[in-house]
Amino acid sequence: MKRLDELTEAEILALAVSNEEEDGRIYADFAHALRADYPDTARVFDDMAIEENDHRRLLIETFRSRFGEHIPLVRRQDVKGNIARKAVWQVRALGVDAMRRQAAEMERDAERFYRGAAARSTDAGIRKLLGDLAEAEAGHERSAVSATEKRLPGDSRGREDEDARRRFVLQVIQPGLVGLMDGSVSTLAPVFAAAFATHNSWNAFLVGLAASLGAGISMGFAEALADDGKLSGRGTPLLRGLVCGLMTIAGGIGHTIPYLIPAFATATAVAAVVVVIELAVIAWIQWRYMDTPPVSAAAKVMLGGGLVLATGILIGQAG
Repeated sequence: MKRLDELTEAEILALAVSNEEEDGRIYADFAHALRADYPDTARVFDDMAIEENDHRRLLIETFRSRFGEHIPLVRRQDVKGNIARKAVWQVRALGVDAMRRQAAEMERDAERFYRGAAARSTDAGIRKLLGDLAEAEAGHERSAVSATEKRLPGDSRGREDEDARRRFVLQVIQPGLVGLMDGSVSTLAPVFAAAFATHNSWNAFLVGLAASLGAGISMGFAEALADDGKLSGRGTPLLRGLVCGLMTIAGGIGHTIPYLIPAFATATAVAAVVVVIELAVIAWIQWRYMDTPPVSAAAKVMLGGGLVLATGILIGQAG
């Protein structure tokens, strides 16, 4: 594997051709992924892909005029210290903002590559050529900004961001909140009933673990089978079921783990503190994402959790 300063001018141009082709395909993939839900941003990436193809054609013509018809295959991964791109599927999974950030980073990296290559060149003509390419990439970044302003004015950007927030709430927050509420509240009764019935931390832990895992599996399947998400816009059943199931387990495990402490009184005190934290988190999520007034959210959650907790303690003491 060579360093950048070990490449010949022909290899540097070949690497530039490969980079421009890869970046153009990344932008085209972003546009394809966003076209249904973010049409304005998709058009921005379409414009950027066209710009990349124009640069690639310019580079190929320059290479042919100086070095001949054969362009050697030199890729980013063949050059030590070069910037490796994240896999497209990884960036897509992070959402539209991650794709916008990745595009801006790609343009900066490309300009930096050309300026670095120009600084290492000892041939005056090649140095000028590489400097021109750096300016072209800087111009490409300005073109991307212009395309964004043209294709994605403030109202369109705001509308797309609001749509993204709505989908996030429907597909992640709502099933996660349902799972967290079920795991945090419904498992209180069996955990504290077992704790006060036996006064044995290990027994309480086993009951809490079984209740959490069982509730998580049940809630995950229930959420996944509720609907396919096509009409409701709630996303894929697999994602919703996974989020709901994991959050259910997390909600139940939170106040179960303290019972790994052998001292029953200490374990119960710690578990009670964890319960308060769990209920406060639920109330915060309702206020943050569901527009529920904070006092109302806290009152309802604390009341429900308190009733279930009291039920478990009373049943345990009766035993």
